[in-house]
Amino acid sequence: MILTTTDSVEGRKIAGYLGIVAGEAVMGTNIFRDFFAGITDILGGRSGSYEKELRKAKALALESMIEEARTLGADAVVGMDLDYQQIGGTDKQMLMVAASGTAVKLA
Repeated sequence: MILTTTDSVEGRKIAGYLGIVAGEAVMGTNIFRDFFAGITDILGGRSGSYEKELRKAKALALESMIEEARTLGADAVVGMDLDYQQIGGTDKQMLMVAASGTAVKLA
């Protein structure tokens, strides 16, 4: 499956637009990860545990979007976008990644 943020696939003609596809992944965080991320924020540096969770959520969101595109018979997803959100209250934080784009059939 070809994924691109552009509205076309270089060297290929779009034969048909099959519809908008999307995939989402919501990952819970835990108190220990939050605690160590807070220390990292104070001392500076990167939070490896959060980065790992974001990469995992991104992969799951993309997988879900690709699966939806495949069920439509798509060869590619164009105009793809990734959105990252932190949701939840002070007691429980969740990380959400949403992937969306237009499923297309290539000539």
